Amino acid sequence: MVHRYATFFKTINLVTDYIVLNMGMVIAYYIVATEKDILWPPSQHYLPIVLVFNLTWLLSANLTRLYDEVLNKDSVNTFRNVIKTYLIFVTLIAIIVAVVGIKAYYITHTYLIYASALIGILLWLWKIIFLAIRKSDRASLFDSRKVIIVGSGRISNDLQRFFAGNPDRGYKLIGFFDDNPVQTGQTGKYLGSTDECINYVLNNKIDEIFCTLPVAETQKIEKLLSGAEKNLIRFKIIPEYYDYGIKPVLIQSFGHIPVISVRAEPLENMLNRSLKRLFDICFSLIVIIFFFSWLFPILAVLIKLESKGPVLFKQLRSGRDNNPFWCYKFRSMRINNHSDSRQASRNDSRITRLGAILRRTSIDELPQFFNVLIGNMSTVGPRPHMLSHTIQYSQLIDRFMVRHFLKPGITGWAQVNGLRGETVTTEAMLKRVEADVWYLENWSFLFDMKIIFLTVWNSLKGDENAF
Repeated sequence: MVHRYATFFKTINLVTDYIVLNMGMVIAYYIVATEKDILWPPSQHYLPIVLVFNLTWLLSANLTRLYDEVLNKDSVNTFRNVIKTYLIFVTLIAIIVAVVGIKAYYITHTYLIYASALIGILLWLWKIIFLAIRKSDRASLFDSRKVIIVGSGRISNDLQRFFAGNPDRGYKLIGFFDDNPVQTGQTGKYLGSTDECINYVLNNKIDEIFCTLPVAETQKIEKLLSGAEKNLIRFKIIPEYYDYGIKPVLIQSFGHIPVISVRAEPLENMLNRSLKRLFDICFSLIVIIFFFSWLFPILAVLIKLESKGPVLFKQLRSGRDNNPFWCYKFRSMRINNHSDSRQASRNDSRITRLGAILRRTSIDELPQFFNVLIGNMSTVGPRPHMLSHTIQYSQLIDRFMVRHFLKPGITGWAQVNGLRGETVTTEAMLKRVEADVWYLENWSFLFDMKIIFLTVWNSLKGDENAF
């Protein structure tokens, strides 16, 4: 359940941020317009700069999830996110300027400095104003509504706890209706039987009814629904399958039959899959042509000089739909008999000196871009496991196999969050699986870009879990 106006406030924040961004650019342009190489009024040469600034802000905001939970974030976290987004934005702009140059667009470094500073100041002022409005008039922002719950049991108790713990969602629980007052366990909030519900709602100006009655009580539910709709009272049903631990995210209609999906899978959409595959092909070709082509012969010689064996190590791993495939890496270990059963560990005697460097920087994974090009891996996705580990953990962790709905990746959400390396305990693997499933349910193209950026960043600064 989300706040009924969450999308509205998210949109207000996003639109205002862009207004502030472009105001800062225009004011900066006006300030430095007296310089001989600045054109006033702005010509068409200015438009690419506007586009770059706006797209870069969009990317930066997505990397930091700036617009998530704008009503629920406290002031400290709000400002922390704004600062983080602004710093990423300025850094990306600096990189773009350094790589592309700006002379062709009649823009000076002075302008860029003024624009960046003004954007930061205006953005800061706007966030202060928004937080002040939110603090002073929070009640009207949340538009509190009086609600009652019909039914008793775990579902209704969970709903009550949610209302109590999330006052910002705008719901004020008045009480419960049920034909068994003892069963509610809420003597202070028990209001009467289900037959008394509609009259109470009308006499006390209740805004919404939440019904948690089981499917077996169909006649009562239909009677309550009819009474509520005749009197313009919103009626919401908490489905019984909630009690089974199922969290539906998508309801489709097959004719008149409602079909419930228990998790979102953005990559089941053909357009999303095609976009991801197109990126994988282009990105893997770039890496293979511009990096692998010259790095391979150098590493091949070094690997051969340090220890006997092939340059590339191949191993059967679990792929999409649990189909096995040959996964390739630069060999980082001496030849041994435990490669298909034992994970690498810290200070593993099998790892060569060169191999330790390759693993710490993730360079040993470069050959997997051929797997990406072939199509049995993706640039971003859950890391593929050895077949023996798939069998082992599928029996220990309920949702372990869910990660195999996706193609495995060279990097993933679990890896950039430090959930890599040896999994000594089942709890460690469970955290990795949870991160992989979260990625499956929340995939977006910009999310992939964020993971790639964080992967490169972690490789440059070094990851303590990489060994």
